[in-house]
Amino acid sequence: MFRPMKIAAVAFTLLFAVVASARAAGTVTADDTARFLAGMQPSADSPLVALTRDPSWQRHAKFFDGAFAQLEQRQLSRIRAWSEVNLAAPRPTMFYMFSGPDFLYADAFYSKASTYVLGALEPVGNVPDLTRVPHGAIAPALYNVERSLASILSFSFFITKHMKVDLHANEVNGTLPILYVFLARSGKTIRNVEMLSIDNTGGLHAAGDNAGPNATRGVRITFAGSDGAARTLYYFSTDLSNSGARAAGFLKFCETLGPGNSLLKSASYLLHAGNFTIARDWLLANSATIIQDDSGIPLANYNARQWRFFPFGRYLGPIAEFPGRYQERYAGLFSRAQPIDFGIGYRWRMNESNLLLSVKVPGTETLPVETTSSAEPTPKPVRPKRPRPPEPIPPPPGRFFWFR
Repeated sequence: MFRPMKIAAVAFTLLFAVVASARAAGTVTADDTARFLAGMQPSADSPLVALTRDPSWQRHAKFFDGAFAQLEQRQLSRIRAWSEVNLAAPRPTMFYMFSGPDFLYADAFYSKASTYVLGALEPVGNVPDLTRVPHGAIAPALYNVERSLASILSFSFFITKHMKVDLHANEVNGTLPILYVFLARSGKTIRNVEMLSIDNTGGLHAAGDNAGPNATRGVRITFAGSDGAARTLYYFSTDLSNSGARAAGFLKFCETLGPGNSLLKSASYLLHAGNFTIARDWLLANSATIIQDDSGIPLANYNARQWRFFPFGRYLGPIAEFPGRYQERYAGLFSRAQPIDFGIGYRWRMNESNLLLSVKVPGTETLPVETTSSAEPTPKPVRPKRPRPPEPIPPPPGRFFWFR
């Protein structure tokens, strides 16, 4: 009488093990999702493997293989080599304001950072379980990811007005899918993803907590590089204008992680304006080094007793979309600049880009920031002495991009 019960018990145990195994095998991880969106094979037991047999994904994968291979050869490998030579002692934390979802260049310039903090207006968004997305929606989602990356793959920067459309297009939306793609294509392994918010005092809250009416929404992604060491990426959707910075606790949170190294690239010359002085002064106070093109902090706002400047490339002035931002002091500084073998920023063509490395002098942290009144008039445009080269060509419509 006991034998059937034993058999039943064994059968139940085996059934439980099979079900548990099936559930484990059926889990779609963030890392597999990132690899799928990036056109890379997910792990062998991932449910997403079945979706990789779709011709639309295979075209997507082939396209991204070519695009990222060109970008790596043309730019990213050269930026890493430049950083290896010129950034002697990088801090553990790097700050990248006005970044959009651009982890790609944050990692290229600061590959040794352990904490990355990105902040911009674009929403965090959502990446659903792709196995639950209607089959006919996968191809449009992949194409939308390609469109979202068009300008940064071609020119090294996002075109903001395009992102406002591309990052809201379907179920796969916001900055999160782009962060996934860049992490996967940078050789990272995603271990955990958490939605977060910051209250107005800089305190961090888990998703679902009440962080107050001025909560700053964001995400924390824990990942590992090729060395296996755990690293953290924060992205927060935040308004960095003076009114936004006063109302939110984003900069207060960042202050708990600093001082750090900062990156400013293709920042629309916002820090030249009187309504972004809080973010500008925060960066000057909380950065050990700043890497920027001329769209970052005006040279006049650096305290010359506090900073040492190392110019690279050529300064040709702003492109036509940003009149009135030519800096004679910048031009003078770049008259003795060292060459660089990559393009960056709005002047993205080779031998037309400028890159300024500013290093804070140890022991000068208490010196005052060089501030200017928010009522300061916009300087009159000064015509550069050298003719300007052609302006950047916008990315063409359709599936394929131009590479220059």
